[in-house]
Amino acid sequence: MEKTVIPTVTELAIGTKYAAKQMAAKAGEWMPSHHANLESVLFIFEGKCLVKMDGEEIILKPGEAIVIPPMVKHQIKAVTDYKGIHFMPKDIKFEFFK
Repeated sequence: MEKTVIPTVTELAIGTKYAAKQMAAKAGEWMPSHHANLESVLFIFEGKCLVKMDGEEIILKPGEAIVIPPMVKHQIKAVTDYKGIHFMPKDIKFEFFK
């Protein structure tokens, strides 16, 4: 059974302008649908996830990354247990949807 969860997030590095945070979720889990006011990059290093964005479904595997444009609603599903690194500006603001 699939469920929506907040992924496990661990701060890896914080600079004056940018942050790198590790995200992790278990197979079948969905992150809440959301958007952010600034562009960010999601890099997957373990497992697989599906990114629903702009009417597309994109599978990301280890070593792959995606740029998430500002103000574009998207949702991420863990296809398998996965871990990724989310690179973002420190002052990014997220808005979540039900």
